[in-house]
Amino acid sequence: MTWFFETYGCQMNIAESAALEQIARERGWLRAASGETADMVLLNTCSVRATAEQRIVGRIGHYAAIKKKRKTGGSAPLTLVMAGCMAERLGERIKTGYPVDFVMGASSRAFFPAILEAVEKGAAGEYAVPLPSPEAPRSGGTGFSFYPLHLERGADRPAVRSFVPIMHGCDNFCSYCIVPYVRGREVSRPPREIRAEIETLAAAGIREITLLGQNVNSYRHDGTGFSTLLATIARWIEGTPIKWVRFLSANPGDFSEKTIRVLADHPAFCRHIHLCAQHGSNRILTLMNRRYTREDYLTLTGALRGALSEVSFSTDILVGFPGETEADFREILSLMEEVRFSHAYMYHYNPREGTAAFSLENRVPEEVKRERLSRVIDLQKKHTREILKNRTGRRETVLFEGISRKNADELLGRTAHDEMTAVRGGADLVGSFGEVTLAALRGNTFRGADLTLSPGEDKKRADKTFKSPREKPRGNGG
Repeated sequence: MTWFFETYGCQMNIAESAALEQIARERGWLRAASGETADMVLLNTCSVRATAEQRIVGRIGHYAAIKKKRKTGGSAPLTLVMAGCMAERLGERIKTGYPVDFVMGASSRAFFPAILEAVEKGAAGEYAVPLPSPEAPRSGGTGFSFYPLHLERGADRPAVRSFVPIMHGCDNFCSYCIVPYVRGREVSRPPREIRAEIETLAAAGIREITLLGQNVNSYRHDGTGFSTLLATIARWIEGTPIKWVRFLSANPGDFSEKTIRVLADHPAFCRHIHLCAQHGSNRILTLMNRRYTREDYLTLTGALRGALSEVSFSTDILVGFPGETEADFREILSLMEEVRFSHAYMYHYNPREGTAAFSLENRVPEEVKRERLSRVIDLQKKHTREILKNRTGRRETVLFEGISRKNADELLGRTAHDEMTAVRGGADLVGSFGEVTLAALRGNTFRGADLTLSPGEDKKRADKTFKSPREKPRGNGG
C-alpha cells in the first residue's frame, strides 16, 4: 500500500511527519509519487493562523473530489487522515462537513499503527481514533511520548540533516498563541532517548542536527536543564559524523547565562540563533504575556554577540496586535534597526478562538495591519541585503545538502549562519563540509567559488577540488 503526506506549519510537524513515515515504512508501505495515486493521504496541519487552516480546508476539498471520483469509477478507495494541531483543535467535528476518515491530533498519534492496519484491511470506516479528554492537552495528562526517530528520508537524495525533538508543548500561554491548547503543557524528553536518536543519526552519517521544541530552552528533565543537555550533546557527538548543532525555537525569557557559556565553549553549535522577539514595545509585550522587556531582549542579544564571534540572529515579528498604536509599531522598527536580523518571519495578528487575546477589544483594522506589515517586510529586506552584501568575499564553511534542480553541476548548501550557498561541484560531495568563498550574490543566495573540502572530511574525496569561475557581482536584489 502507498502513502502521501502533506505537511504544513512548523519544523516540529516536519519531524513528526518523518516519524510517521518511518512507522508506515516499517509496515511495508511505500511512498506514492502524489496524493492523486496514493492509498492514503495524511494532512499534517497547523493552527497557528487562520490562513493556515483555510489552506487545509482547500486541500480537503481537493481530496474530497478525488475520493468521489474513485468511488464512482470503481477504483481503490482513498483514505484521508488529518493530523496535527488543526486536528487536535477541531477533533471529530471536522468530519461533520468534510470527508475525513481519521482525525489524529497530537494527543492521539499513538494510534497511527491502528489506522494503518484499518486501511490495510479495508476497514477504515470501522475504526475510530480514541480521543483524549477535552482537558488533556491543557493538563498534560495525555501520556505523551516521543517517537524514537525523526529522520527525513528523501526519495532522491541522501539525508544530511535531521531534527531531534527534545521537548513538546508550551507553558507560557502567550495571549495570542494557540500552541499550548493544541500541543499541551511542556513535556521534556528523557536524555537517554535523545542520546539514542543522536547515535542512530550518527550511524546513518547525518552531519547536522537541530534540537526542537515549542520552547526549546525551557527543557528540563529530572534536574537536567537546557544548558546541561547542550554540553552533554556536545560530548556525545565528538568523533561522530555530526559536526553542527542548531536549536529552535528559543524564548528570550528562558535564555540563561549558563547556556551562553556552553555555546561559547563548544564550536559545534552554529553561530546563528533564532530568537523570537515578536514585538518591540514593552506595552504590547506585556499584553502578549511575553514575560520579558525590550531591554531584556537587547541585553540578551548583546551578551550573545559578546560571547559568540559574529553570531547572527533571525526572529519572529507580529504586527497589529490589539491596541497597537503607531508609536508601538515604530518600536518594532527601532528594535529591528538595533538588532539587525539576518532574516525574519513576519506576520500580522490573527485572532485565534480560545486564546486570551481573542476577547481583547480595540483591534487594529485589517488595512492598517497590512500596511504596517509591508513596512516591516521592506525594512527586513533592506537589512538582509546589507548583511549579505557585507559578507560577500568571505571564506566560509558550508554543509552541502543536495544538487540544484536548475543545474545538475551545482551543489547547494548552507553556512553556519544559515545562508544558502550554491557552488559548482559533484553529487558525491553531498553530505560533505567544504570551504567556499562567498564570491557573489544572486537574490539571497551566495554564489560560491574555490571549493575545497574541509579538514577531516572523507579521505577518498581529499584530492578533489572544484573551482567555479570567478563571478562578477550581480547585485543583491531580491
